[in-house]
Amino acid sequence: MKIYESAENYLETILILKKKNNAVRSIDIVNELEYTKPSVSVAMKNLRENGYIEMDDDGYIKLTDKGLKIAEKIYERHKFLSDWLIKLGVDENTAIEDACRMEHVISSETFEAIKEFVRREKADS
Repeated sequence: MKIYESAENYLETILILKKKNNAVRSIDIVNELEYTKPSVSVAMKNLRENGYIEMDDDGYIKLTDKGLKIAEKIYERHKFLSDWLIKLGVDENTAIEDACRMEHVISSETFEAIKEFVRREKADS
C-alpha cells in the first residue's frame, strides 16, 4: 500500500513528539504542525483505520509497529539529509526545509547510495 507524504509527515511528527514529550495527543500535533483541529482529527482517523496508530480512551496516540517503521525511516532521512545539506554549506533553515521535501520523494536506492558515499568520504578524510 502506498502511503502519502502527509501521512508520513504525521507519523514522523508523532515520533518526534513522543521522543520530546513522552506522550502525544492530537492537540500536540495541532500545535506542532499548526494545522486545524479538524484536519488533524481526520488524519488521525485515517491513520488509525489503516493500522498506523492506536489511540487510547484518553486520546493518547501510539504508533503501531507498522507506523513506527515508516516514522523511523522518514525521521532518519530527515536528520541525515538535513545534516548533509548543512555540511555542504546550505543555510540551516533551507537545509531543513529541503530535507523535509526530499525525504518523501527520494528512493531507498538513492538514499542508501548517498549514505554510503558520505561514509566513504568520512573514511577517506
